Amino acid sequence: MFVAMNNFKVVPGQEAQFEKIWKDRESYLSGVPGFVQFALLRGDEGEFISHSTWETRDAFTAWTQSDAFVQGHRQGGSLMGVLEGAPHVKMYDAVIVETPRARTVAMGEASNSPV
Repeated sequence: MFVAMNNFKVVPGQEAQFEKIWKDRESYLSGVPGFVQFALLRGDEGEFISHSTWETRDAFTAWTQSDAFVQGHRQGGSLMGVLEGAPHVKMYDAVIVETPRARTVAMGEASNSPV
């Protein structure tokens, strides 16, 4: 599993506008190979994180070079005046993934028995 996150710092008072821009846009993620899920997370004091989960880093990289990526990022909804600066990208490869049904450890060590 691979997780990509963009950390955004929103100008005070612009939080609702930031959320509206995201709610009104088409994601173009449905049907993208390797895509697992997306969440827009609201933190404290104007911090937001776009959090996408992928089956692999390669799946994420392929999406960033796809037409779906271009379409999703060219939509309207300017963030000028809404953000305090450019978002900070963070990327992570999962070491352990645990669900109600299984626990998987990276590097080929996996336990797929119920937890």
